[in-house]
Amino acid sequence: MQVITEDLIFQLDESETLLEGLERTGHQVEYQCRSGYCGSCRVTLRAGSVDYEKPPLAYLRRDEILPCCCRVLEPLVIKVQLKSKYSA
Repeated sequence: MQVITEDLIFQLDESETLLEGLERTGHQVEYQCRSGYCGSCRVTLRAGSVDYEKPPLAYLRRDEILPCCCRVLEPLVIKVQLKSKYSA
């Protein structure tokens, strides 16, 4: 599935979560639990749609998704950037 971010277009592998795909491609995404409890990984969804096997416990606004536990249903456009080369 195609994912478009602020800096890159990439293909999400069928075997990985959106969070794993973002990590693999060098994007800056915070996370803690990886299961929808904390909401640390939330990103803004600009286009596309996702679903959740179980509703996440973290509060989400209408335009937010949790890449740790969502299932991508169609190509996405999300607001997230690549890690800065100056990041620790």
